[in-house]
Parts: sequence; structure tokens; C-alpha cells
Amino acid sequence: MKLITAMIRPFILDDVRQALSSIGVQGMTVTEVKGFGRQRGHTEIYRGAEYIVNFVPKLKLEVVASDDISQRVVETIQETARSGKIGDGKIFVQNISNVIRIRTGETDDQAI
Repeated sequence: MKLITAMIRPFILDDVRQALSSIGVQGMTVTEVKGFGRQRGHTEIYRGAEYIVNFVPKLKLEVVASDDISQRVVETIQETARSGKIGDGKIFVQNISNVIRIRTGETDDQAI
């Protein structure tokens, strides 16, 4: 099993969610986060005053997937979230050794 963590632009969430649902992903966790990478923030004008935004708002999307569909999940997120411009985000993939559904006690693939 894999934990797939993606940092994406906030406005693209609905498209990513629909694309993942269409390939069989049944659940995900979304968290509002702020950060910077190569984008290094940007300058905005608010009520005539210019100010620097050091941390860019992003969404952190987490999906646990079985090994057989994890690569397709990564490809789907990448294809859906890509605009070709700086700030599209990143995807991290980690191995998961064990998953337990608290309510039923199911484990691993049955618990996803």
C-alpha cells in the first residue's frame, strides 16, 4: 500500500476529486496548507497597497491506495493538476505497512 500526498492549487480540487473517483478511489483527506517552493511567494495589491505573500495557499491531498492502483492515482493527480506553470505542486509517495479500520477491525486492503 502507498500513501500518496499531493500539494495542489486550491481551485483544482474538484477536478482532481472527480478524476480520482472515476478510477475507483473511495476516500481522501484534504487539508488547507501554506508554503513555498521555487515559486517563493508573490506580490499582491490590496486596497492600493502592495504587499508580499511569502507563503502560498495550497491544498494537501492524502490518499492511501493499494499497490495495484497507486501508480494510476499518481498519474491521475499529475494529469489533472498540471497547468504547466510554476506552482503546480508536488506529489510524494510513501510505503504504508499497515492500515486498520477502527470501526470494523478490517486491515490493509480491506480497510482502505
